[in-house]
Amino acid sequence: MNSYDPELQKKVFIQEPDNIIEEVKCILSLINSKTDNFVEEVFNDTVKLFNGHFKGYQASKTKYHDLNHTLAVFLATARLMHGAVINGRALSRDIIDIGFISALFHDVGMIQTEDDRQGTGAKYTIGHEERSIIFLKNYLVERNLYKTNLDDCAHIIGCTITGLSPAEIPFRSKESELIGKIVGSADLIAQMADRLYLEKLLYLYQEFQEGKIPGFESEFDLLRKTESFYKNVSKKRLYIDLGGIYSLMRIHFKDRFGIDRDFYQENIQKNIEYLRNVILKYEQEYRQMLRRAGIVSSLEKAKI
Repeated sequence: MNSYDPELQKKVFIQEPDNIIEEVKCILSLINSKTDNFVEEVFNDTVKLFNGHFKGYQASKTKYHDLNHTLAVFLATARLMHGAVINGRALSRDIIDIGFISALFHDVGMIQTEDDRQGTGAKYTIGHEERSIIFLKNYLVERNLYKTNLDDCAHIIGCTITGLSPAEIPFRSKESELIGKIVGSADLIAQMADRLYLEKLLYLYQEFQEGKIPGFESEFDLLRKTESFYKNVSKKRLYIDLGGIYSLMRIHFKDRFGIDRDFYQENIQKNIEYLRNVILKYEQEYRQMLRRAGIVSSLEKAKI
């Protein structure tokens, strides 16, 4: 594995929304020469929604399932689509659009309406995908767009539900199934490859507490169980349930940057290895080992 290259990392793990949409538009031009404004319009609406500038909704309050996560999934989706096309899999422009809107709206079910003032959207953790599907369908119907593909959108978002096997989803076409598996794979690898993934797990624990997700006694317990979740749940889902679609990422990077590497898998392995070291050596001082982006400092100031 090559040494850490900050400039290359900036190109791969893009943070700024403006840069993300520009990269996706570039990838889209590589996939399909025809372009329209649909993807950019939905992207802009997603940013408005998360930031509290969408009629009827508050700004997103969840700190793990936030705008950064959604945009990371959006970018990873575009990259996997490109890898699929390079690999010889046909994707129509309509299914590409449907895949993008499903990726952008897959977690909006955790955003509260204006009159919902209790807690945060984390209380909707269980079942938030269904709320996301309802929002997406209303969005498309109001705009008179893709109204014959509403079920496809629902099936694609269904692929982000960890406990639901894609084999149980009644996809209407092989193309829809492929996009569903792309979005489901993007959702997993985007979060686990995040440079701040380990720190953000502390936010995830808060969301689990509010959402009444059982099985985690403390922050450290969640950290301790994360490697097992990766090995026994995430890897199985990526490799088997989602058909190994994640491997298309390497094809994308080779074509896009001329580098035969999968940066997502590399980062995931780095995160898991570092987490293993924290668990083995720093049970009492684990927060001291998770200092990126000031996340721990903000939690300590809030006395969480």
